[in-house]
Amino acid sequence: MRILYVNNDGSGFADYVSITEGTTVEQFFTIKMEGREPSDYLIRVNRQPVPKDYVLQDGDRVTITPTKIEGASPVLA
Repeated sequence: MRILYVNNDGSGFADYVSITEGTTVEQFFTIKMEGREPSDYLIRVNRQPVPKDYVLQDGDRVTITPTKIEGASPVLA
């Protein structure tokens, strides 16, 4: 089964990846973002937020975007 994976961490890239049927969003995150905390990322499937137990389907588009950008200074108003 193939999905489109868009990683917006760092330089970012998009690529089709093969996954095992029955893979959940949580399992996919653990594999692709080893050692990282899901709470530090916005994880969407087909542009929509999904629960961690959502089972990925063939052709889904998974986007993982950090909610905090390292080295960024806070905006002062």
